[in-house]
Amino acid sequence: MHIEPGIVEGSKILLSYGTAAAAIGFAGKLVVDAVKRDGAAAIMLRAVLATALVFAFFEILPTQEVGVSEVHLILGSTLLLLFGAAPTAIGLALGLLAQGLFFAPDDLPQYTMNVTTLLVPLFAIAALARRIIPANTPYVDLSYGQVFRLSLAYQGGIVAWVAFWALYGQGVGADNLSNVFSFGAAYMLVVVLEPLVDLGVLAAAKALHQLKGSMAVDKRLYEGAR
Repeated sequence: MHIEPGIVEGSKILLSYGTAAAAIGFAGKLVVDAVKRDGAAAIMLRAVLATALVFAFFEILPTQEVGVSEVHLILGSTLLLLFGAAPTAIGLALGLLAQGLFFAPDDLPQYTMNVTTLLVPLFAIAALARRIIPANTPYVDLSYGQVFRLSLAYQGGIVAWVAFWALYGQGVGADNLSNVFSFGAAYMLVVVLEPLVDLGVLAAAKALHQLKGSMAVDKRLYEGAR
């Protein structure tokens, strides 16, 4: 989902400063609310874990350049279910930044576009989860259909934002449209894998019931909403 250098240039990149500021500002609100609910220590621990995992996803898991961007296995819905929206938002933003600072400095000018692309779909699936998951259902008891919808929404959101940046920066020429469609088709293959990963992680969490009540995971993993 990294926007390649040269896709959006000049004054057009200013728009991404605004979208990133709005996304990070909303993430800040989520963090404040989460700290009030669960405490600063718990949110900090989950954020550190989420950041480490995001960094590992970028650097260890396979990556393929397709069309206007790269296909990554980000596992955004997995992180949301484990840690909650606020720690996951911190993890996505900081993991992406660390990857750019230490391994891909050419991506840093595109950071505001990339962080928008990661965070806005996260906020969308956090809202979707509240709609499709009954309040009394712990996340460890989710069905394939529920996690599939979350994964489809997250990965679809990433594809939509990448397509927006590509069309905004390069127009609607035939080559650009072809590259956007190629990227979208390749990225949606992630939807086939991510729900299976989600179910595997949730099954492992259910078996490791010692984690219940731990600061390391979101309370909703084992408990219904209060």
